[in-house]
Amino acid sequence: MKQTTLRKEVRCSGVGLHSGQKVEMVLKPAPADTGVVFSLLTKSGRQIIVPEPGKVVGTGLATTLGTERAKVSTVEHLLAALVGLEIDNVLIEVDGQEIPILDGSASVYVYLINSAGVRMLDRPRQIARITRTLVFEQEGKRVVAKPFNGLKIDYHINFPHPQIGAQNFSFESTPLTFSHRIARARTFGFMKDVEWLQKNGLALGGSLENAVVFDDYGVVNPEGLRFADEMVRHKILDFMGDIAVGSHRLWGHFEVSCSGHDFNNKFMRYLFEN
Repeated sequence: MKQTTLRKEVRCSGVGLHSGQKVEMVLKPAPADTGVVFSLLTKSGRQIIVPEPGKVVGTGLATTLGTERAKVSTVEHLLAALVGLEIDNVLIEVDGQEIPILDGSASVYVYLINSAGVRMLDRPRQIARITRTLVFEQEGKRVVAKPFNGLKIDYHINFPHPQIGAQNFSFESTPLTFSHRIARARTFGFMKDVEWLQKNGLALGGSLENAVVFDDYGVVNPEGLRFADEMVRHKILDFMGDIAVGSHRLWGHFEVSCSGHDFNNKFMRYLFEN
């Protein structure tokens, strides 16, 4: 199994979920053993961040990677697309402090990566494999990790809302299954939370163009849902992005219940520390 990168660079721009400011981003091919590297344009020049569990410095609303010199938010959808399409090496140049939220899913990133094309490299892919069953749980949240030759995720959510409730989804990742079953699932939230966040200067880029929003009765978005269970599918998307901060691609069967960005990162820290 060989490592991969992009055949050519691709560009996109969009608003940041938190700031509401325009962000420019370029995905560039990278040599074997580079991994995923963020190059951030700051006032003091370009700063480099290589994802790892300990560099997750924020998990409110989105996953933020950072060092003392720079940080970049909302990385999870892009990282999930790289995992789902099995891209090992890429340089991500960002002009701003966030990855563009786009439509709130990973579908645009899938389009960009497919437009760039995938190139095989003459170096074997390195995999971090789950070798024994591990149970990690806190305060009603739970991840069970088991050995598996690939990436499989069984996810359970339960929200006290008439149009969400309990949802379950089982998914085995390949580029095709990721593109068709997971990538298009959008982030979601609740009208009362969105109003509070924006009054307090947060989620300034959030809108019905990049999120599924629920009021007390149902979906506010005029186009409705892309899948009846779009919410649990998006949680799988987030989980895939959040476990992409390890030093190598992670293989295993993960049974996840009621998790989120913060718990996902706690799990990753525990996994790689032990």
